[in-house]
Amino acid sequence: MSFSCGLVGLTNVGKSTLFNVLIKKFQAEVANYPFCTIEPNLGIIEIPDERLEVIAKKEKISKIVPSYLKLIDIAGLVRGASKGEGLGNQFLAHIREVDVIVFVLRAFEDPHIVNVLSKVDPLEELEILKLELILKDLETVEKRLNRVLKLAKACHSQAKEELKLLEKIKNLLESEKMSYLLLKEDPLAYEYAKKELFLLTAKPFIYVLNMGEENLKEERKYIKLFEERIKNEAPVIKICSKLEYELLSLSPEEVEEFKELYCLQESPFKKLIRAIIKLLDLIFFFTFNEEEVRAWQIKKGTPVVKAAGKIHSDFEKYFVVAEVINFERYKNFLNLSQAKEKGEVRLEGKSYIVEDGDIIYLRIGK
Repeated sequence: MSFSCGLVGLTNVGKSTLFNVLIKKFQAEVANYPFCTIEPNLGIIEIPDERLEVIAKKEKISKIVPSYLKLIDIAGLVRGASKGEGLGNQFLAHIREVDVIVFVLRAFEDPHIVNVLSKVDPLEELEILKLELILKDLETVEKRLNRVLKLAKACHSQAKEELKLLEKIKNLLESEKMSYLLLKEDPLAYEYAKKELFLLTAKPFIYVLNMGEENLKEERKYIKLFEERIKNEAPVIKICSKLEYELLSLSPEEVEEFKELYCLQESPFKKLIRAIIKLLDLIFFFTFNEEEVRAWQIKKGTPVVKAAGKIHSDFEKYFVVAEVINFERYKNFLNLSQAKEKGEVRLEGKSYIVEDGDIIYLRIGK
């Protein structure tokens, strides 16, 4: 199962344009992938990884199967969504399903596109978005609090401990802060907020400033103010979705001219994907056979036996041993066969913790 990220924002901030660019730029081409039939608000994007091409070339394999992220373009939010206004309930239900929230904020001026705030102010947009999630989470916490309070009064020791966590989370939300901030402050409270209460605000998040072409060379005051105010709260990615969408239809030569004109360097979309990967604490390992080389995504700290289960449940059940070489060592050889001849491929048991870039061959018994 791929991890998912949801594009969240007010109406007319450029979410759909950003969604369309990401889909067209990194659209999966594997026909038998489970989500190859795309719904209007759901897309599958490849995670670019140059290591796959190196392995395919060395092993003379023609088919490359990258890892994926699910991308969901969630309906635009309005004030009062936490109380069911607009598409509030549907909106919040979709957010509950994603692993990472991408807050898309309007940082462009265009008199032809209605601005619900009547001014460009990404900070105010963010406050509206956060407040709606916080209000919904407060509703969840207060319901749980009422139940636990009765148990605590009956001297249930476990309920008393839970009550402390609930009160801490409630105080944080009432101060209009996301419960995700508990990750560093109080890991125990964060795990409770995420895994027991399933709070919307416990999800990791990223800010995307959807810039206008006029802002690419010279940033406006509201952009600088936004960065000053949010400090190091979350990654900030600056994207001009409109321009990037136009670039899709140009030749490579014309794209280079545009990049030079607007001083564009690394693709902002690759930055966005990297930020998502970091927030999810993901690493990637590789497997290959005569037909294909494939990337798999797992959480950092995953034992190899659990990684085997990612490929197929039987592989975890009947795991015997894994042959492992990390890509950083592998790339120094002509192919895997030569690496084995040099004694660089090692055997690892069930408790081995997979590292990013590991190339793994599983020995399975019955």
